Amino acid sequence: MDLHKRLLDIFLSPKFQPLDKNQIAHKLGITVDQKGQLRKSLQELEDSGQIVLLKKGRYCLPSNADLVAGTILMNEKGFAYVVADAEPGTKKQQDIYIAPADTATAMHKDKVLIRINRTSSPQYRKGKIVMPKPGEERKPEGRVIKILERVRTQIVGTLQKSKNFFYVVPDDPRIAIDVYVPQPKSGNIGDKVVVKLAEWEHRHINPEGEITEILGSADDPRIDILAIIRKHDLPTEFPESVLEEAAQFDPVVPESISRSRRDLRHEFIITIDPDDAKDYDDAVQVERLKNGDWLLGVHIADVSHYVRMGGELDKEAQKRGNSVYLADRVIPMLPERLSNGLCSLKEGVDRLVKSAFITFSKAGHIKNYEFDESVICSSKRLTYKQAFALLDGASELPENPFQYKMDKDTISQPKRPVTLDEIKDKLKDMWALASILRKLRFSQGSLDLEFPEVKVWVNEDGVPVKIEKVENDISHQLIEEFMLAANEVTALEFKNRNLPCVYRIHEKPDAEKLADFRETAIASGYKVGDLSVKGEVQKFLQSIKGTPEEYGMKLGFLKSLKRACYATKALGHYGLAKVNYTHFTSPIRRYSDLIVHRVCESIVRGKPAPYTAATIGPVALHISATERVAAEAEMESVKLKKLQFFLMQAESSKKQSFDAMITEIRNYGFFVELPEFILSGLIHLSDLDDDFYILDEARNLLRGKSTKKIYKVGQKIKVVVSKVDLFKQQIDFKAVS
Repeated sequence: MDLHKRLLDIFLSPKFQPLDKNQIAHKLGITVDQKGQLRKSLQELEDSGQIVLLKKGRYCLPSNADLVAGTILMNEKGFAYVVADAEPGTKKQQDIYIAPADTATAMHKDKVLIRINRTSSPQYRKGKIVMPKPGEERKPEGRVIKILERVRTQIVGTLQKSKNFFYVVPDDPRIAIDVYVPQPKSGNIGDKVVVKLAEWEHRHINPEGEITEILGSADDPRIDILAIIRKHDLPTEFPESVLEEAAQFDPVVPESISRSRRDLRHEFIITIDPDDAKDYDDAVQVERLKNGDWLLGVHIADVSHYVRMGGELDKEAQKRGNSVYLADRVIPMLPERLSNGLCSLKEGVDRLVKSAFITFSKAGHIKNYEFDESVICSSKRLTYKQAFALLDGASELPENPFQYKMDKDTISQPKRPVTLDEIKDKLKDMWALASILRKLRFSQGSLDLEFPEVKVWVNEDGVPVKIEKVENDISHQLIEEFMLAANEVTALEFKNRNLPCVYRIHEKPDAEKLADFRETAIASGYKVGDLSVKGEVQKFLQSIKGTPEEYGMKLGFLKSLKRACYATKALGHYGLAKVNYTHFTSPIRRYSDLIVHRVCESIVRGKPAPYTAATIGPVALHISATERVAAEAEMESVKLKKLQFFLMQAESSKKQSFDAMITEIRNYGFFVELPEFILSGLIHLSDLDDDFYILDEARNLLRGKSTKKIYKVGQKIKVVVSKVDLFKQQIDFKAVS
């Protein structure tokens, strides 16, 4: 048995008492020759926070000494929360609040060891003293006593100079302390720089570091995204060995490979993707069967045919975990030769795919399914806008200004040419099935947690020129339902066969967090039932639909839920109301899907499972982490470009007015949201210069003293940009008549 496991079994025993090394060695029957390995294992467990070393050289679990190991999440106001690691055999603890003075030298996302505060003194919440009510259970608080693992080895910021020294102001507002640096050999004050951090041991002494890269002027719109890339340590180049392996493949699918697969090249199969997409990894087909049932074919780019386990492509793809879609560029998981070439299901080109065929009843219930390896030739590449226009009754196919030219090695004519009328008829069939599946899914408890997306268009110089709201219309919902169905049956098949793989899970939320959110919703004037019941959650989400508070309330509810991630067991997906769920449909951009395809391949070809429970666990943790990094970088890049767009508006002599809605009233002004841009900002009372406005707390509105003009929640107004603070990421607006 693994020594780590044997040690933890001792610490987890019900009658365990702290032991020193010799006592532990005696209990395990460790020989003199094995004591070196014992010391190494104890040190590794201590470094990871799974055990702690007490006085007199004794070891125990952190919980035995009121200690907790976890990840610290800093807030820009200085306080933090620690998300505790779940100890083996124990239930996960609630998040632990850390006051600003108790964060020691911890930085955002560091692995830390904290001591739980058991005193009866008043508690602090976000900088405010909170006295527990009589009989109320105290929420846990703690203080950092040890940094177990530094997540950050470098920071990105702006170079500044005081009278006597140089320093860097971090871009991340959650790092609220400047970093001292030696005088740089080149560069200028105001440049964006990358700093390698030195050891930081004392909270009251600023950290120090060394500038390793000067990115360029902070005012250059081409530099900001590069700064985000460096901040999150994202790769920008593929190693030569990876590119060499990708270059070995024939640019055209050999007929010898096509003959060994199910040939679907003469069937009506199409792709539907965003306007500017370059890689198309999913294609679909739908047929109405004579008995009234439906047959859905979901065909996904067969990346596993090219990216073999253990190869250079595979190692790099696993390391990256996923593609990253920033505002002005894509950092792909695979080299362009594969992602935009051999694996992209382009119109009129033979492509290898993994196929899922699902038969549904008239009511949308799954009757049976099968998987196969196929070859297709897409009949048509549609954009979401084109598909929506045709579903909406358009008589012509709208042009796509972002249509990319086919590669030289592609076939110009599909093997199954289609007419516009046929496309329209097939799209109607597709939506007919998708709408049935969607209705059934929500009747089973699925939650409408979709948020409208915003696409920021930038020019070649990195300047944002247009912001476009992307609606989740029926063309998007059509593809979404088909992908969900394919993901579900794949997970079901793996679970039934007990095959080691990664599943996409979204665990049920903590009751306490739901209760906290319920109090917030009630305080906002909403009638909210028991949110542990799915039906009550659906009612609440429906009640806020279309209201001024919808975005904020929906976001608040989302934060009360657990984060979706990858796991080795099918624990279900709370938001989608799926008992079995995985990711099968995007292997070009997600390593999880590539794993799933390899397991599918073992089923189709009757081969042994490619993974074991031991090998797949660490990969699931890794790709969950890379996904979080990618999501954070993507959101930062979009928000930054939105702020830059409005900064140009603030500096323009001809100010453009925007539609806005009041979402919150305060004594110093009110907050507004611009629905078309999914952006909020503040209008200060001092900027309401047509009257003196007084807060009416009872009615939650502002009223002009002379004009009696009012501003209240839900009111639609016109605004112009007054001021933009890129560092604080805040926008101030001004109301206009």
